[in-house]
Amino acid sequence: AAAGGGRSGTAAEWGGLEDNMQGGGSAVIDMENMDDTSGSSFEDMGEMHQRMKEEEEEEEGEAGAAEEEDGEFLGMKGLRGQLGRQVADQGGKRQASKAFSLYANIDILRPYFDVEPVQVRARLLESMIPVKMINFPQKIAGELYGPLMLVFTLVAILLHGMKTSDTIIREGTLMGTAIGTCFGYWLGVSSFIYFLAYLCNAQITMVQMLSLLGYGLFGHCITLFVTYNIHFHSLFYIFWLGVGGLSTLRMVAVLVSRTVGHTQRLILCGTLAALHMLFLLYLHFAYHKVVEGILDTLEGPNMPPFQRVARDIPVVSNAVLNTTAKAIALTL
Repeated sequence: AAAGGGRSGTAAEWGGLEDNMQGGGSAVIDMENMDDTSGSSFEDMGEMHQRMKEEEEEEEGEAGAAEEEDGEFLGMKGLRGQLGRQVADQGGKRQASKAFSLYANIDILRPYFDVEPVQVRARLLESMIPVKMINFPQKIAGELYGPLMLVFTLVAILLHGMKTSDTIIREGTLMGTAIGTCFGYWLGVSSFIYFLAYLCNAQITMVQMLSLLGYGLFGHCITLFVTYNIHFHSLFYIFWLGVGGLSTLRMVAVLVSRTVGHTQRLILCGTLAALHMLFLLYLHFAYHKVVEGILDTLEGPNMPPFQRVARDIPVVSNAVLNTTAKAIALTL
């Protein structure tokens, strides 16, 4: 019984061991199955990752190919088109800036030329009438249209005088010399008198000085136009003292009204009067001779053109010709 009990106990124990072993085997089998399942899931994840990489590489390759195709399609034409657009934009901006600056400069000069013809006519007449009141500053027109037209008129009168005088004109009408003389006097003397006015503490601006001296040339234009067509020295001196003197007195009176101090007035007004009256003498007597002398210096003396003169055939040659003609006639 004990032995049977021991055997039965051992049998029970062996049965429990077998059950445990079977349970362990099933656990092992389950672990193996879990390992197999986890392995298959990792493999699936690897395959998915590989496929994603391949798809990304394919997309990158397609994008690079598309960019290459776009670059090949554009090529140099695309670059030239872009450069052309940039240059056109820059050129348009430069032209716009130049046009704007030109318009701005014109807009700055516009007030000096914005004048009515009636006002110009009135100022021309006033330039020949000296003012009487010098106790307070006289008004000066701050415009340049009338003076500029008078300078061009003086240029035309000088050219007309060169044609009506005995001056031999070469190389065209010498308009450049006349323009240089008139504009040089107007701008140069105006600048010099303005400098003296600044030293003498006269209340006048550069634009007012240009306007005053420009309108003062109206007397010169009248005097030269008359005396170039009527060649009398006595008539010139009458116009020189009368018309030229009135225009000079007008300028002197205006400067006196704007200058303080007797010495300053004497220096300023005496200089202006001397230059203005001497310039009229120069234009009438010496201008054409000076121009002709300059031309002779630059181009040589003015020699008359070569002319052919008919010569008389001597009597002996006539007799020889007649004899030759008779001999030929007899031979024939």
